Amino acid sequence: MKAISKGSLLFNICNGLIMLGIIVVTFAPFWFTIVGSLNDGIDYMRGGVNLWPRELTFANYKAVFSDDTIYEAYFVTAARAIIGTIVHVLFTALVAYGLSKTHLIGRNVYLIYIMITMFFSGGLIPTYLLYRDIGLLDNFLVYIIPNMFNVWDLIIIMSFMRTIPESILESARMDGAGEYKLFARFILPLSKPVLAAITLFNGVFHWNSYFDSMMFTMSSSLQTVQLFLMKMVTDASFAQGVGSVAAANVPREAMSISPETLKLAMMIAITLPIVAIYPFLQKYFVKGIMIGSVKG
Repeated sequence: MKAISKGSLLFNICNGLIMLGIIVVTFAPFWFTIVGSLNDGIDYMRGGVNLWPRELTFANYKAVFSDDTIYEAYFVTAARAIIGTIVHVLFTALVAYGLSKTHLIGRNVYLIYIMITMFFSGGLIPTYLLYRDIGLLDNFLVYIIPNMFNVWDLIIIMSFMRTIPESILESARMDGAGEYKLFARFILPLSKPVLAAITLFNGVFHWNSYFDSMMFTMSSSLQTVQLFLMKMVTDASFAQGVGSVAAANVPREAMSISPETLKLAMMIAITLPIVAIYPFLQKYFVKGIMIGSVKG
């Protein structure tokens, strides 16, 4: 067994302590939110609830999930996250496959036009007017169509696809495979690591997005959970209204909830689904980002 030098041992200890400190600092707000959401609402207002609930109760979560509006918002958010992510990954990957071919006629012109959109945009008002003219206002497709393509994701996927040996594709072409069949049968499976990373990025984006819901939709049936949470956090009257509805739905626990603990429970209820998905994509995450961004 190889002996570890004192310098290496000291480095490993310091590195471990620093990483432990980063973990604690990162996880602490999440833990305090969980503790607050599990504490009696009236007791929480007294302060001093930090490491564990002083008066444990699940009334806040019962109140959150007693409101039918939250289920509707969950459905809209889940639908836009699933559909939007699938459409985005497939469309961006298809564009990246085409642009990864150096023999593509006009390739440099396409790349220049695409790169311009990465640094310049029309602004909010022209975007609003454009969405109005093409019928996207107060339409579920406003979550999908404008987010079908992302330049940064294109660069990462295109860089990864350049690392795929051309000999594999040439063999398939000799067997009569066309470009679309190559893309579906070879390019997508071989690009699974980088596509998994992009899927995670885009899924988190869709799940956390509220601005487009706030600006481009008016119907409550298109409200996302993040917009619902944003209203609770920033609008005291909205939070009190939600609290009143919750108290009416769970009258036995009405004295155990408050607007503050209700907000905390809502935060956890919204965050947990996307956190639960991450472990399934983690093994592809680092590999996809490193290969897609370093090799070219």
